[in-house]
Amino acid sequence: MKFLDEAKVYVRSGDGGNGCVSFRREKFIEFGGPNGGDGGKGGDVILQAVDGLNTLIDYRYQQHFKAKNGGGGMGKDRHGANGDDIVLKVPAGTQVYEEDGETLLADLTDVGQRAVVARGGKGGFGNAHFKSSTNRAPRHANPGQPGEELTIRLRLKLIADAGIVGLPNAGKSTFLAAVSAAKPKIADYPFTTLHPQLGVVEIDSREFVLADIPGLIEGAHEGMGLGDRFLGHVERCRVLLHLVDGTVEHAGVAYKTVRAELKAYGQGLGEKPEVVALNKADALTPEQLKRQTARLERAAKKTPLVVSAATGAGVPDVLRALLRVIDQTRHQERPSIVAKAWHPQG
Repeated sequence: MKFLDEAKVYVRSGDGGNGCVSFRREKFIEFGGPNGGDGGKGGDVILQAVDGLNTLIDYRYQQHFKAKNGGGGMGKDRHGANGDDIVLKVPAGTQVYEEDGETLLADLTDVGQRAVVARGGKGGFGNAHFKSSTNRAPRHANPGQPGEELTIRLRLKLIADAGIVGLPNAGKSTFLAAVSAAKPKIADYPFTTLHPQLGVVEIDSREFVLADIPGLIEGAHEGMGLGDRFLGHVERCRVLLHLVDGTVEHAGVAYKTVRAELKAYGQGLGEKPEVVALNKADALTPEQLKRQTARLERAAKKTPLVVSAATGAGVPDVLRALLRVIDQTRHQERPSIVAKAWHPQG
């Protein structure tokens, strides 16, 4: 399945049904009176976060969605039927923006959350509604109100407990494959990972979700390489695992390159808790390992963990370090629906 994390969708709620002008006409009943029913309410457009989805690919091939109109009122005090709502299913972690891409309408972070983005029009009153002691035979009814239409932008930000960042070929995909059942593409050339990958990691009878993000290079925030468009997927992570390739010329420079891109991206990524690990230790001599570890420690201002994703050496220590940070931050609840998110009544 192709990964798609942004989509532009046109939605329109249903129009309300028209009210009815009708009078009771029966034999032997001289003054029947008005009996026109009200129109039904138009259907709403609702977005709902569901389990089992991890991409917005469904909205690549269909971008127009319209709810049903309400039924018109009828004689004998019969009200029109309400129009059916239309529910758009999206993955948990989807943000809903107005067409400008700046105004946030809803943030669906948990499975089951719903937001009404377009309300159906109200049905018009039939002439029976206007009957009074001074107006015994009203001959007018209200038309139904039109529905709402708008273009929305859907933006998916994967929900993971930890995210792996680093330069291309730092061994991020190899690490994810080693610690989870995920099967990311692994090869000996840069930009092997073109889309974020998720895996469930188990350590000490505990589980958490780990995300592998495509590699960053210098100038990514200006569009170099794959750019920084996928960094949105680590905004929700509680901790970052910064993998540094030990076989590069200078581990400290590699570390600082990625840190500069995280800070340039903003959105709080530069302040997120971080676990630093020197990868590919199996490919280094003891002297090289000592030298690269020292360089990385000076750059990161903390002692890095040493790991080999290929052989599994040091992997449990990295996972336990991530889990400790996740537990420390778990009390912070994720944001609920914000901004102008509407909720269906009842």
